[in-house]
Formats: sequence, C-alpha cells, structure tokens
Amino acid sequence: MPCPALPEGFDFTDPDLLHHRVPLPEFAELRAAEPVRWIPQPANIAGFQDEGYWAVTRHADVRYVSTHPEIFSSTLNTAIIRFNEHMNRDSIDAQRLILLNMDPPEHTRVRQIVQRGFTPRAIRALEDRLRDRAQAIVAGARAHSGPFDFVTEVACELPLQAIAELIGIPQDDRVKIFEWSNKMIAYDDPEYAITEQVGAESAAELIAYAMGMAAERKQCPAHDIVSTLVAAEDEGNLNSDEFGFFVLMLSVAGNETTRNAITHGMHAFLTHPEQWELYKRERPSTAAEEIVRWATPVNAFQRTATQDTELGGKLIRKGDRVGIFYASANHDPEVFENPDVFDVMRDPNPHLGFGGGGPHYCLGKSLAVLEIDLIFNAIADAMPNLTLTGDPRRLRSAWINGVKELQVTAG
Repeated sequence: MPCPALPEGFDFTDPDLLHHRVPLPEFAELRAAEPVRWIPQPANIAGFQDEGYWAVTRHADVRYVSTHPEIFSSTLNTAIIRFNEHMNRDSIDAQRLILLNMDPPEHTRVRQIVQRGFTPRAIRALEDRLRDRAQAIVAGARAHSGPFDFVTEVACELPLQAIAELIGIPQDDRVKIFEWSNKMIAYDDPEYAITEQVGAESAAELIAYAMGMAAERKQCPAHDIVSTLVAAEDEGNLNSDEFGFFVLMLSVAGNETTRNAITHGMHAFLTHPEQWELYKRERPSTAAEEIVRWATPVNAFQRTATQDTELGGKLIRKGDRVGIFYASANHDPEVFENPDVFDVMRDPNPHLGFGGGGPHYCLGKSLAVLEIDLIFNAIADAMPNLTLTGDPRRLRSAWINGVKELQVTAG
C-alpha cells in the first residue's frame, strides 16, 4: 500500500488544526498505510531542540509504547507532546516533578502513595455526595429560562466539586482551581491571552495553595485524603512539594479531562438523538466508557526512546520523541467494530481514553466513570429535552481535545 499523501507540513499536534477538528481521516490513512510515521517540525516550534517526532497511530502500537517505560520514557522530554516556541529547557525539566512525567522506579514510589486516595472504598464513599451534587448542578442549570453554556454551568462543576470532596478543598475555593488549571493549559489559545509567564504563575499559585493544605494537615490531621497522603512523611508519604505537584496534576487530569468528556458526550448525544433516547430509556452502564472513547479528551501524549528500537517497521533512534495518539487508537477498525459510530451499548470497549495501560494508566478512572454516570443520569432525569443552540467552540490546544463553550437550552 502506498504511503499516505498528507499535505506537506501536516502536523498532528498543530494547535490551529486541532482548534477546528480532530484529524480522524488523516489518522485512518496512517493506520492503514504507515502506522508509525516521522512528522517533521521546524526547530523548537514545540519547545524541543529537535526536528520532529514519530506519530504512532495503531491501537496495538500505542499500547506497546505505553506498557514499555524502559524503552519509552516519560521523563526525558515529559509527556506533553508540544509546548510552544517560548518554552525553555529548564522549564521543561522542572515538570519532571509531576507524576505524569516520571518513570519507574520514582513513578512507582509516588503512585503507590497517591493511589491510597483512589481505592474503590474511597470512591464509593463519595458516591452519595456526588450524586446529590450532580442533581443540584443540573437543577441549577435547568432554572435558566434561555440558552446557557453547558461547559460552565454543568460540565465543569462536578469534576471540580469531586476534587474538592476527594482532597478536602473547601467548595468555595473550587473556582480558584478552575481558573488556575485553565490558565495552565490555555497557552495555545489566543482568546485567553495567556502568556507563558501567566501559566507558570498559575501553576505556582496552585502548588503553593496545595502545599499550604499539606502543612496544615501535618499540624492538625483530619479524616481526609490530604492527611493520609502527607502525614508521617518519613513513613513513606508525600512531602509538601510532592503533594503540591500531585494537586497540580489532579487539577488537569481530574478536572479538564472529565469536563471535556462530559461536554463531548453531551454534544454526541444531542447530535445522535437516537442514542439519547436509548440512554434515557435504558441507562446502560456501558455509556461512560463509550463517551470517553468518543471524546478522547487527551488527543496525545509523548514518550522519548531510551535506546534504538523498532516499532511498526520503523527504526526509532535513542532520543527520538514518539507521539502516542489516543484519538487514532480509539478509532482503529482492527479493534472496534464501526469505530466512527457513537454507540453507548458498545461492549467490550477496550479504548485507550484512560491511557494505554502500563504505569501511567489513569489513576482516577473509577472516579471519572462515576462522575460521567452521575451527571448524565441527572441530566436524563431533570433535563431530558436538552437542545443544542449552537456549535461547540473548541479550545486551541496541541494535545487537549477541549471545548470552551456549548450553548444549549433546557427544552
């Protein structure tokens, strides 16, 4: 089969491209003809002093890269596939303190600590409170007499409130978390006019806030996750710095991604009305997983080769960056029957929306699935006739599949 004829200069991480669409047709061409392909980039456009990256598009290959951290490192260049041309090496290296950008054995040590907060028991303990919160959020949105923004009124609220419940952040402070996390990831979107400095300042403010929480709990432990994670530091818990970076990661991984999954899911339901009718009637337990597959809130992460290796018939050199494109993997016809169909009854559903397995498989998957289930059940009960009044306004981002605004009416 001939190599796919992508336009010259086509880059799957181009924020201008992703501002308008996820490049599913181009992913399909690569999966069929050249599933591992070198994508050249102008020097330093992504913040890295190199000439591009390898695009990995098949489900099996994305999973392989994800499950072999000894060959494909998250630490060397971080997991973020594209910063901007103003990003310097010191700033990139500083992000190695975030769990997302660690490799074993350091990653193993930190993850074993923080996963104490995500045990099945801890998530079950939140369920009743989050169900009440989901119902209250939807009731508040339903009170609007005209169009309202689904993102700010519904989708963002439950993830923020869940994080606040989980780690003991006062609910009144959730707006701070929302604003800080938005500023940290919005550096590619000119509408927000967020500079590198503003993003860094927001990250610093969030880390300082979290470190303050950790210091308070060390002095006065409470019956909450923060106390569990930071008490008795010398007995294998997080120090204040580590806890600060954990909350920073959680504010993106547990807020931005779930919020965008909910928004994309609502848009999918309203543009596939037969699926919305089916969901309202059946309330299938499979719906949340299909929503995440369909949405794929993180379009791509990256790894860096620690040695020369072969993947998809291509020789990848030590030091090469490798882009793992979850959006492509989640539409691989070798794995999914009718992958371009939104089907809330899809089962099995081995999507990679929570990562491709391995050490970085999403720590908060159970919480995210619970939130998605709760909010759509609440919407189906209280706003069953929700209607679109405009097209989604997408975030300009190199790696987040985000929606800034989705105008709807309660019907």
